[in-house]
Amino acid sequence: MLYDFIHSGDESKRAYNNATVRDTEMKNGMDRITGDYNDFWAGRDYLNDMKPMKAAMLMSHGFNDWNVMPEHSYRIYEAAKAKGLPVQIYYHQNGHGGPPPMTMMNRWFTHYLHGVDNGVEKDPRAWIVRENDKPENPTPYKDYPNPDASMVKFYIEPGAPEHGSLRTEKQKKKGTEKLVDNYSFNGAALAQAEITNHRLMYVTPVLTKDLHISGTPKITVTLASSKPAANLSVWLVSLPWTEGRQAKITDNIITRGWADPQNHSSITKGEPLVPGKFYTVTFDLMPDDQIIPMGEQIGLMIFSSDKELGVIRCAPTTIKKSDKSVERHPVFGKDRMSISEHSKTAMLRLPHSHSRAPAQHDGLACRNEHMGKRNR
Repeated sequence: MLYDFIHSGDESKRAYNNATVRDTEMKNGMDRITGDYNDFWAGRDYLNDMKPMKAAMLMSHGFNDWNVMPEHSYRIYEAAKAKGLPVQIYYHQNGHGGPPPMTMMNRWFTHYLHGVDNGVEKDPRAWIVRENDKPENPTPYKDYPNPDASMVKFYIEPGAPEHGSLRTEKQKKKGTEKLVDNYSFNGAALAQAEITNHRLMYVTPVLTKDLHISGTPKITVTLASSKPAANLSVWLVSLPWTEGRQAKITDNIITRGWADPQNHSSITKGEPLVPGKFYTVTFDLMPDDQIIPMGEQIGLMIFSSDKELGVIRCAPTTIKKSDKSVERHPVFGKDRMSISEHSKTAMLRLPHSHSRAPAQHDGLACRNEHMGKRNR
């Protein structure tokens, strides 16, 4: 799809390009049947080409970019930092595109391109545009994820088809919950539904103070499917859901992620699921940095097909969520979810990994290890 949007240049060469690139190289290499990570994708992963890199890097990205996902910039940033290169990262709260402020770029290139000693190398590494601020007015932090955050592990209690609970204490009660995939409903509709069997929702108690989330959430789910393939989608949301033209891009979706259960043990070699058999899947959601206002709740929504991504199959699937998933369930932070008191704002830090595109469309059932009747 992206090829068709960006294809340009000499029109006399388009027929050749279409036949050679789109209809041969891309069609044969992408593996749209399994979605496995292969040499075609590895050859297009910039992370694999960073060995000779020596340049200072100023990275810019939007946390709500669902075209080029935020994990791409974060992975490159972390790799450059690990090489000892001078790095800064600028994140805004919007979608695709958006450069750092001109003053920030000018300061960076004045030193690293023109050799002027202006002290930019001593500046904070991370610059985050807060929810109500303008892009040219980012807030500086020592690094990203925020090093002042600590990691927190959350466990779920059951509540389907209504809301279950999301809590920091491990629950004693075990159980299994089930959802049925229905791609005719988008994520927003599922998040707002008070009762539905098409998603599982676990919510925290109402926040008594602002909560600062910073980093990459990690989630572990043990699930079984009624079909050999199923999509697995997870959204972290703030509730109550805000609708209307006054709603901001940061009001509802905090972050989200997807996985193909067929790749539960390998991203390069998937295998058909055995209907009814439970598999454990661990994966990251997209990196984020957001302050959730007091009075709201954080919701963890697990469902199957994410309609906004357009990945669907025509056979309904049932997914069960299993016992063993809760012990390592939602973990938000650099490698886990973290929370700490900071002034009047608690801080949550989220994890990091290679997320996969959703699997095929079918029903999912997820089992939780310590379940109950309240929100998480």
